[in-house]
Amino acid sequence: MTAPTRRIGSLTVSALGLGAMPLSMGRGEPAPEDRANATIHASLDAGVTFLDTADIYAPTWDTMGHNEKAVAEGLRTWDGDRSSVVLATKGGITRSEGEVGGRNGTAEYLRSALETSLANLGIDSVDLYYWHRPDRSIRYAEGIEALAALKEEGLIREIGISNANVEEIDVALEVLGEGGLAAVQNQFSPTFFHTSKRELEHCGEHGIAFVPWSPLGGTGGGASAVGERFPQIQAIAEAHGVSPQQVVLAWELSLGEHVVPIPGASRPESITDSAGAIALELGAEDLEQLNQIIA
Repeated sequence: MTAPTRRIGSLTVSALGLGAMPLSMGRGEPAPEDRANATIHASLDAGVTFLDTADIYAPTWDTMGHNEKAVAEGLRTWDGDRSSVVLATKGGITRSEGEVGGRNGTAEYLRSALETSLANLGIDSVDLYYWHRPDRSIRYAEGIEALAALKEEGLIREIGISNANVEEIDVALEVLGEGGLAAVQNQFSPTFFHTSKRELEHCGEHGIAFVPWSPLGGTGGGASAVGERFPQIQAIAEAHGVSPQQVVLAWELSLGEHVVPIPGASRPESITDSAGAIALELGAEDLEQLNQIIA
Protein backbone atom coordinates (compact mmCIF):
# COMPACT_ATOMS: atom_id res chain seq x y z
CA MET A 1 0.00 0.00 0.00
CA THR A 2 1.24 3.48 -0.88
CA ALA A 3 0.17 6.17 1.56
CA PRO A 4 0.09 9.93 0.97
CA THR A 5 3.34 11.58 1.95
CA ARG A 6 4.54 14.71 3.71
CA ARG A 7 7.91 16.41 4.04
CA ILE A 8 10.30 16.59 6.96
CA GLY A 9 13.16 18.70 5.68
CA SER A 10 14.67 16.76 2.77
CA LEU A 11 12.88 13.57 3.83
CA THR A 12 9.66 12.20 2.36
CA VAL A 13 7.58 10.40 4.97
CA SER A 14 4.15 8.83 5.18
CA ALA A 15 1.53 11.24 6.50
CA LEU A 16 1.37 9.20 9.71
CA GLY A 17 4.26 7.61 11.54
CA LEU A 18 4.53 4.81 14.07
CA GLY A 19 5.47 5.76 17.62
CA ALA A 20 7.38 2.66 18.68
CA MET A 21 7.68 3.50 22.40
CA PRO A 22 4.77 1.25 23.57
CA LEU A 23 6.70 -1.78 22.31
CA SER A 24 9.15 -1.25 25.18
CA MET A 25 7.43 0.71 27.93
CA GLY A 26 4.09 2.06 29.05
CA ARG A 27 1.22 -0.09 30.24
CA GLY A 28 2.24 -3.63 31.12
CA GLU A 29 5.24 -5.63 29.99
CA PRO A 30 7.23 -4.91 26.83
CA ALA A 31 5.83 -6.55 23.71
CA PRO A 32 7.30 -10.00 22.99
CA GLU A 33 9.64 -10.00 20.00
CA ASP A 34 7.17 -11.71 17.68
CA ARG A 35 4.45 -9.16 18.45
CA ALA A 36 6.88 -6.25 18.18
CA ASN A 37 7.98 -7.49 14.77
CA ALA A 38 4.37 -8.02 13.70
CA THR A 39 3.46 -4.47 14.77
CA ILE A 40 6.32 -2.93 12.82
CA HIS A 41 5.56 -5.11 9.79
CA ALA A 42 1.87 -4.14 9.94
CA SER A 43 2.76 -0.45 9.95
CA LEU A 44 5.07 -0.83 6.98
CA ASP A 45 2.59 -3.00 5.09
CA ALA A 46 -0.09 -0.33 5.67
CA GLY A 47 2.16 2.29 4.08
CA VAL A 48 3.39 3.85 7.33
CA THR A 49 7.09 4.21 6.60
CA PHE A 50 8.10 6.74 9.30
CA LEU A 51 9.26 4.99 12.48
CA ASP A 52 9.97 6.94 15.67
CA THR A 53 12.04 5.67 18.58
CA ALA A 54 14.45 6.98 21.25
CA ASP A 55 17.35 5.70 23.30
CA ILE A 56 15.49 5.96 26.61
CA TYR A 57 12.48 3.91 25.47
CA ALA A 58 13.26 0.83 27.51
CA PRO A 59 11.66 -1.17 30.33
CA THR A 60 14.48 -0.36 32.78
CA TRP A 61 17.32 2.09 33.17
CA ASP A 62 19.93 -0.55 32.33
CA THR A 63 18.21 -1.65 29.11
CA MET A 64 18.39 1.69 27.31
CA GLY A 65 18.34 1.11 23.58
CA HIS A 66 15.70 -1.63 23.90
CA ASN A 67 13.26 0.13 21.58
CA GLU A 68 15.87 1.05 18.99
CA LYS A 69 16.94 -2.60 18.84
CA ALA A 70 13.30 -3.68 18.51
CA VAL A 71 12.81 -1.30 15.57
CA ALA A 72 16.01 -2.56 13.96
CA GLU A 73 14.87 -6.17 14.32
CA GLY A 74 11.44 -5.36 12.93
CA LEU A 75 13.04 -3.79 9.89
CA ARG A 76 15.54 -6.63 9.47
CA THR A 77 12.75 -9.21 9.38
CA TRP A 78 10.47 -7.24 7.04
CA ASP A 79 10.42 -8.43 3.44
CA GLY A 80 9.58 -5.05 1.89
CA ASP A 81 11.68 -2.24 0.42
CA ARG A 82 13.78 -0.82 3.25
CA SER A 83 14.84 2.18 1.13
CA SER A 84 11.43 3.80 1.64
CA VAL A 85 11.64 3.75 5.45
CA VAL A 86 12.60 6.87 7.43
CA LEU A 87 13.98 6.39 10.95
CA ALA A 88 13.91 8.96 13.74
CA THR A 89 15.49 8.64 17.16
CA LYS A 90 16.31 10.97 20.04
CA GLY A 91 18.94 11.65 22.67
CA GLY A 92 19.55 13.98 25.57
CA ILE A 93 17.59 12.35 28.40
CA THR A 94 19.51 10.18 30.84
CA ARG A 95 18.44 7.23 33.00
CA SER A 96 20.61 5.83 35.77
CA GLU A 97 20.45 3.30 38.57
CA GLY A 98 17.32 3.64 40.67
CA GLU A 99 15.49 5.04 37.63
CA VAL A 100 16.93 8.48 38.25
CA GLY A 101 16.23 10.62 35.21
CA GLY A 102 18.20 13.60 34.00
CA ARG A 103 19.08 15.66 30.96
CA ASN A 104 22.37 16.18 29.20
CA GLY A 105 22.61 18.35 26.11
CA THR A 106 26.38 18.75 26.00
CA ALA A 107 28.20 18.07 22.75
CA GLU A 108 30.07 15.16 24.33
CA TYR A 109 26.95 13.47 25.61
CA LEU A 110 24.89 13.95 22.44
CA ARG A 111 27.73 12.51 20.34
CA SER A 112 28.01 9.49 22.62
CA ALA A 113 24.22 9.00 22.68
CA LEU A 114 23.98 9.24 18.90
CA GLU A 115 26.83 6.79 18.34
CA THR A 116 25.14 4.30 20.65
CA SER A 117 21.81 4.79 18.87
CA LEU A 118 23.42 4.19 15.48
CA ALA A 119 24.88 0.94 16.80
CA ASN A 120 21.50 -0.11 18.23
CA LEU A 121 19.79 0.63 14.93
CA GLY A 122 22.54 -0.98 12.87
CA ILE A 123 23.05 2.08 10.66
CA ASP A 124 25.84 4.57 9.92
CA SER A 125 23.62 7.66 9.75
CA VAL A 126 20.14 8.39 11.08
CA ASP A 127 17.51 10.13 8.97
CA LEU A 128 16.18 12.40 11.74
CA TYR A 129 17.75 13.00 15.15
CA TYR A 130 15.97 14.94 17.88
CA TRP A 131 17.35 16.62 20.96
CA HIS A 132 14.84 14.92 23.27
CA ARG A 133 14.39 17.52 26.02
CA PRO A 134 16.10 20.82 26.86
CA ASP A 135 19.00 20.70 29.31
CA ARG A 136 18.50 23.81 31.44
CA SER A 137 22.10 23.69 32.68
CA ILE A 138 23.40 24.91 29.30
CA ARG A 139 22.43 27.51 26.74
CA TYR A 140 19.88 26.06 24.35
CA ALA A 141 22.02 27.13 21.42
CA GLU A 142 24.85 24.87 22.63
CA GLY A 143 22.76 21.74 22.11
CA ILE A 144 21.70 22.90 18.66
CA GLU A 145 25.30 23.65 17.72
CA ALA A 146 26.23 20.12 18.80
CA LEU A 147 23.58 18.66 16.51
CA ALA A 148 24.73 20.86 13.65
CA ALA A 149 28.27 19.51 14.04
CA LEU A 150 27.00 15.93 13.97
CA LYS A 151 25.02 16.67 10.82
CA GLU A 152 28.10 18.22 9.24
CA GLU A 153 29.92 14.93 9.86
CA GLY A 154 27.16 13.02 8.08
CA LEU A 155 25.89 11.19 11.16
CA ILE A 156 22.49 12.93 10.94
CA ARG A 157 20.51 13.73 7.79
CA GLU A 158 18.02 16.10 9.44
CA ILE A 159 17.84 17.82 12.83
CA GLY A 160 14.82 17.91 15.11
CA ILE A 161 13.99 19.16 18.59
CA SER A 162 11.42 17.73 20.98
CA ASN A 163 9.43 19.22 23.85
CA ALA A 164 10.39 22.71 22.67
CA ASN A 165 8.61 26.02 23.06
CA VAL A 166 8.41 28.84 20.52
CA GLU A 167 11.47 30.59 21.93
CA GLU A 168 13.54 27.41 21.65
CA ILE A 169 12.33 26.87 18.10
CA ASP A 170 13.50 30.38 17.28
CA VAL A 171 16.90 29.76 18.88
CA ALA A 172 17.28 26.64 16.73
CA LEU A 173 16.35 28.63 13.63
CA GLU A 174 18.87 31.30 14.55
CA VAL A 175 21.66 28.73 14.90
CA LEU A 176 20.71 26.56 11.91
CA GLY A 177 19.18 29.14 9.59
CA GLU A 178 15.80 28.93 7.89
CA GLY A 179 15.35 25.41 6.58
CA GLY A 180 17.92 23.97 8.98
CA LEU A 181 15.43 22.73 11.54
CA ALA A 182 13.42 19.89 10.03
CA ALA A 183 10.98 18.94 12.80
CA VAL A 184 9.57 19.74 16.22
CA GLN A 185 8.07 16.84 18.17
CA ASN A 186 5.75 17.94 20.99
CA GLN A 187 2.87 16.40 22.85
CA PHE A 188 -0.38 17.30 21.13
CA SER A 189 -3.82 15.68 21.27
CA PRO A 190 -7.44 16.54 22.06
CA THR A 191 -6.54 16.09 25.73
CA PHE A 192 -3.23 17.96 25.57
CA PHE A 193 -2.89 20.97 23.32
CA HIS A 194 -2.57 24.00 25.57
CA THR A 195 1.22 24.14 25.37
CA SER A 196 1.67 23.04 21.76
CA LYS A 197 -0.99 24.69 19.60
CA ARG A 198 1.17 27.80 19.32
CA GLU A 199 4.21 25.71 18.43
CA LEU A 200 2.21 23.82 15.78
CA GLU A 201 1.23 27.10 14.15
CA HIS A 202 4.74 28.56 14.47
CA CYS A 203 6.21 25.52 12.73
CA GLY A 204 3.75 25.93 9.87
CA GLU A 205 4.85 29.53 9.41
CA HIS A 206 8.49 28.46 9.10
CA GLY A 207 8.14 25.32 7.00
CA ILE A 208 9.02 23.02 9.90
CA ALA A 209 7.29 19.66 10.33
CA PHE A 210 5.28 19.38 13.54
CA VAL A 211 5.21 15.82 14.85
CA PRO A 212 2.62 15.26 17.63
CA TRP A 213 3.62 12.61 20.14
CA SER A 214 0.81 10.83 22.00
CA PRO A 215 -1.56 12.23 19.34
CA LEU A 216 -4.44 10.14 20.68
CA GLY A 217 -3.96 11.04 24.34
CA GLY A 218 -1.25 8.69 25.57
CA THR A 219 -0.78 5.10 26.71
CA GLY A 220 -2.27 5.77 30.15
CA GLY A 221 -5.79 5.22 28.83
CA GLY A 222 -6.31 8.56 27.09
CA ALA A 223 -6.00 7.03 23.63
CA SER A 224 -8.46 4.21 24.24
CA ALA A 225 -11.03 6.48 25.88
CA VAL A 226 -10.81 9.47 23.55
CA GLY A 227 -14.29 8.81 22.15
CA GLU A 228 -15.78 8.62 25.64
CA ARG A 229 -14.15 11.86 26.70
CA PHE A 230 -15.20 13.82 23.60
CA PRO A 231 -18.77 13.07 22.45
CA GLN A 232 -18.27 14.95 19.18
CA ILE A 233 -15.41 12.60 18.27
CA GLN A 234 -17.54 9.56 19.06
CA ALA A 235 -20.49 10.89 17.04
CA ILE A 236 -18.35 11.63 14.00
CA ALA A 237 -16.71 8.21 14.23
CA GLU A 238 -20.10 6.51 14.29
CA ALA A 239 -21.28 8.57 11.34
CA HIS A 240 -18.27 7.50 9.27
CA GLY A 241 -18.22 3.93 10.56
CA VAL A 242 -14.66 4.21 11.86
CA SER A 243 -12.91 4.28 15.23
CA PRO A 244 -12.68 7.49 17.29
CA GLN A 245 -8.91 7.15 17.01
CA GLN A 246 -9.09 7.42 13.21
CA VAL A 247 -11.18 10.57 13.53
CA VAL A 248 -8.64 12.19 15.85
CA LEU A 249 -5.72 11.42 13.55
CA ALA A 250 -7.56 12.58 10.43
CA TRP A 251 -8.45 15.82 12.22
CA GLU A 252 -4.83 16.39 13.24
CA LEU A 253 -3.73 15.83 9.65
CA SER A 254 -6.19 18.55 8.62
CA LEU A 255 -4.42 21.12 10.84
CA GLY A 256 -1.67 21.60 8.28
CA GLU A 257 0.37 19.85 5.62
CA HIS A 258 3.32 20.09 8.01
CA VAL A 259 1.63 17.95 10.70
CA VAL A 260 2.79 14.31 10.93
CA PRO A 261 1.20 12.48 13.91
CA ILE A 262 2.97 9.39 15.27
CA PRO A 263 0.38 7.23 17.07
CA GLY A 264 1.94 4.66 19.35
CA ALA A 265 1.16 0.98 19.03
CA SER A 266 2.22 -2.31 20.55
CA ARG A 267 -0.19 -4.47 18.53
CA PRO A 268 -0.58 -4.84 14.75
CA GLU A 269 -4.31 -4.13 14.98
CA SER A 270 -3.71 -0.72 16.56
CA ILE A 271 -1.38 0.67 13.91
CA THR A 272 -3.44 -0.85 11.09
CA ASP A 273 -6.51 0.97 12.41
CA SER A 274 -4.57 4.22 12.85
CA ALA A 275 -3.27 4.02 9.29
CA GLY A 276 -6.86 4.13 8.08
CA ALA A 277 -6.97 7.79 9.13
CA ILE A 278 -4.83 8.70 6.13
CA ALA A 279 -7.72 7.90 3.78
CA LEU A 280 -10.50 9.23 6.04
CA GLU A 281 -12.14 12.33 4.58
CA LEU A 282 -13.81 14.52 7.18
CA GLY A 283 -16.37 17.06 6.05
CA ALA A 284 -16.30 20.78 6.80
CA GLU A 285 -18.95 20.37 9.49
CA ASP A 286 -16.95 17.55 11.09
CA LEU A 287 -13.82 19.68 11.19
CA GLU A 288 -15.71 22.67 12.59
CA GLN A 289 -16.93 20.56 15.49
CA LEU A 290 -13.50 19.07 16.10
CA ASN A 291 -11.74 22.42 15.94
CA GLN A 292 -13.91 23.63 18.81
CA ILE A 293 -11.90 21.28 21.05
CA ILE A 294 -8.81 23.50 20.74
CA ALA A 295 -10.57 26.79 20.03
